[in-house]
Amino acid sequence: MIALVLAVVTLLPMTALAEPVIDSRAVQAQSTRTAPLTIGEVLARIELTHPLLRAMGAERSKARAKILKALGAWEPMVKNYTQTERYTTWNLTTAFDIPSQHTAGYADSTIQAGHPWGFTVEGGLRSGFGDRGNARIAFPPDVLAGYPQQHFYYGGSFHLLRGFMVNEENAQFQQAELAGPQAEIKVAQKRQDLYLAGAVQYWDWQVAVKQAEIVKRALAVAEERLVLVEGLAKGGKSAPLDVVEVNQEVQKRRQAAITAQRKVEYEQYKLSLFLWENGEPVTPRPEWAPEFQGETPLPTNDEVAAYKVEAKEARPEVQDIYIEAKINNIDIKLAKNKLLPMLDLEGGPTKGVADWIVGIGYRVGLHSEMPLFQREARGKVMAAEVSQQQLALKQLYIEQQVSFDVDNWLSAQVRARDRVTAATEALRLAKTLEEGERTRFNIGATTVLFVNIRERHVVEQAYQLYRAQADYAVSKGGMLWARGALSKPWAESELSKYGNQLTAAGMNGYKQPGRD
Repeated sequence: MIALVLAVVTLLPMTALAEPVIDSRAVQAQSTRTAPLTIGEVLARIELTHPLLRAMGAERSKARAKILKALGAWEPMVKNYTQTERYTTWNLTTAFDIPSQHTAGYADSTIQAGHPWGFTVEGGLRSGFGDRGNARIAFPPDVLAGYPQQHFYYGGSFHLLRGFMVNEENAQFQQAELAGPQAEIKVAQKRQDLYLAGAVQYWDWQVAVKQAEIVKRALAVAEERLVLVEGLAKGGKSAPLDVVEVNQEVQKRRQAAITAQRKVEYEQYKLSLFLWENGEPVTPRPEWAPEFQGETPLPTNDEVAAYKVEAKEARPEVQDIYIEAKINNIDIKLAKNKLLPMLDLEGGPTKGVADWIVGIGYRVGLHSEMPLFQREARGKVMAAEVSQQQLALKQLYIEQQVSFDVDNWLSAQVRARDRVTAATEALRLAKTLEEGERTRFNIGATTVLFVNIRERHVVEQAYQLYRAQADYAVSKGGMLWARGALSKPWAESELSKYGNQLTAAGMNGYKQPGRD
């Protein structure tokens, strides 16, 4: 009869110690949910709503801002310049001692535009004015516009050596263009870190829920045994000391159940930071925890080798090194270009009013200079080449690191699988000993102390099995992380179940239709 009661009690629902503490804000929208929380949903919600991923997506907007700033170096500009001069002339044929004073000037209204290759052009109108009237001798006979003193304006400048095609502005623009790929790498790195952290927290929460179920079930068994032993003691069939022993075990298991409940609440709050809805974290309920999945085949040697190749191409850490190398190559080209002498050609209308009104319409100039020792240029070349060597060594280390990550997570997967096998067998043996000890207790061949010890071993081995199963699941996710697969958005089929991919946090910062 005693064995029958204990068997029935083992299958009863868990005894509730107290109402679990559940955040009642965003979780109210899912209070009637019965479907289990899957790892796919966790990763999908991270992609759709996580604030940190949205914040990192803003790097895309920063990258576009850098490009716009760099493009400003060649942006067409409307310019207006007015100059007035007072000058004196003499009539040498009649009265050379009587000066003649005049006022003249011009107003230039032009549009200037540059080019990344290092040249600028400008054109517009030069409108002359002053007290010389329409005297043709006072103004150069250039391409006339609306009236004799108004001419078409054209000019520009050109770098012949230093600055031709490779110059400060062009280098800044090329590096700004690389800010876009850098932003995508930062988003991918934040995504893969959040995915892995969310997966680890998901399995920790599931282990805590399963552990709480085991502990509470063991508490229910001890409480039923206490009632049974108290009845036997009242009838004189059991010693009063056995009642104390069973009651002590009840209190110990109640403490363990309270601790387990606190662990569940702690893990669920941590998991809620990966589950967002309407701008608030959603605290998962214990009943949402699914069962652990079975094992999957281990990757073959060929698959592992392919994973390492994939990791060296897809991991954001490796891609970031490639972008840094491109930026440094631009610095090297710019530094070597500064070793060339400066030779600039420029031309356009004369700047002085006095020169212009006497007929000197245009000027052409050639500007040349070169430092004797080229210390600045040689120093910049040296610094850029040293940075290139540092990046080469850093690239070598990171490529080896990602290969190590693949091996490390493969090792974790193999050992977790072995632990699952061993823990499953240990739990089976613990349950066998537990049943045998109960049988012995029913016939009076042992004491309740040994029954309690056997039951504790079952609880401990069950926890070890859950922990091994969770570690196995984490190791599979870790292999995806090591390969760089977690740096990509989660499957669209999953995202469409929980939100709109076009408004996802991972899409934040993408350029919207229209012009900047």
